[in-house]
Amino acid sequence: MTDSLEDNRAPKVQASGQTSGLSRRAFVRYGAASVGVAAVGGGIAAMANRPALSPRQQGLPTIPDWTATDIPSLRGRSALVTGGNGYPVDDRSGLGFHDALGLARAGADVTIASRKQERGEEAVRRIKASVPGASIRFEALDLSNLASVAEFAERMRASRGSLDILVNNAGVMGRKSREVSTDGFERVFATNTLGHFALTARLLPLLRKGNSPRIVWVSSSRALMGAINFADLQLAQDYDYGAAYDNSKLANLMLAFEMERRSAAEGWGISVIAAHPGIARTNLVPDGPGPDSLEGRNHRYMPFLFQPPAQGALPTLYAATSPQAVAGGYYGPNGFLGLGGLPGWAGIPEKADDQKIAARLWATVEQLGGVTFGRTA
Repeated sequence: MTDSLEDNRAPKVQASGQTSGLSRRAFVRYGAASVGVAAVGGGIAAMANRPALSPRQQGLPTIPDWTATDIPSLRGRSALVTGGNGYPVDDRSGLGFHDALGLARAGADVTIASRKQERGEEAVRRIKASVPGASIRFEALDLSNLASVAEFAERMRASRGSLDILVNNAGVMGRKSREVSTDGFERVFATNTLGHFALTARLLPLLRKGNSPRIVWVSSSRALMGAINFADLQLAQDYDYGAAYDNSKLANLMLAFEMERRSAAEGWGISVIAAHPGIARTNLVPDGPGPDSLEGRNHRYMPFLFQPPAQGALPTLYAATSPQAVAGGYYGPNGFLGLGGLPGWAGIPEKADDQKIAARLWATVEQLGGVTFGRTA
């Protein structure tokens, strides 16, 4: 849907988290989504802009090599993965498909939820073919539609008594023209951030009854270039497809940390963890800005720089299942520039730890999503 609405939903306050140093377009040339150019001519600049481990991460133990074979038994545990319908086609697939596959292979009772029923059912069929006896099903969910989120959560609450693992994985990248959701929100913000926040709020009663419950928020290395500008939270005044994605992934990271703080302070008994995949061969760019974008050209001309999707899913799986994963932690690939490799600690951008802005963001998305944690509208 092409944008035709003005964004006057969020309170207008001073912008926070504005980028400095490299411009956004320079970063795209140097950064995660455009690592091809980074490797050729700008690797040092990109490395200089990769966030270091934050003070609260200092002194933490090194994570040993970890793969999907290290996932512990999840028998008797339930998991929900948003997205998950991106089954492999040629050399690309969605990260959520591999999240669901890994969880099912370890014995979890898995639900994948997305808006594309035919693809979701085919993903389930393929996982069952790969894992005979897997307990996995598809449920329809359009994260960009708050009514769909509410209906899905109601079905979940009616069909089960608890939920152990929630992986907020589904995501889209902006197209070159701004689009809005059914509810009038900018499409990327609606899908990546607002829908997941509303879903988590509505599933909180199930999670609080779970067995060592965890919530995993999927962010991106591009969160470094994101900004939380409450005066134009949905980019109605100044749209840029890269900014839409980057901002949503910064918001996800900040909400994950704020959610963990609230869980600890209010006794929810839920661990909240964040992860990012580095870069992988997915359909995020083809379904977003397209093959003629800078990101698309890097996909086309330097495919060897993009790791397999199954490997890109590992930090999320580590966060969701490893006994060593730390509540409030942030995990990503441990290789060059954090763009590929096995799970390791991911550096936290300083702006992502701004608790004042995080609390304001929390209040804003509660209002926009029509939810509050502990009760739902």
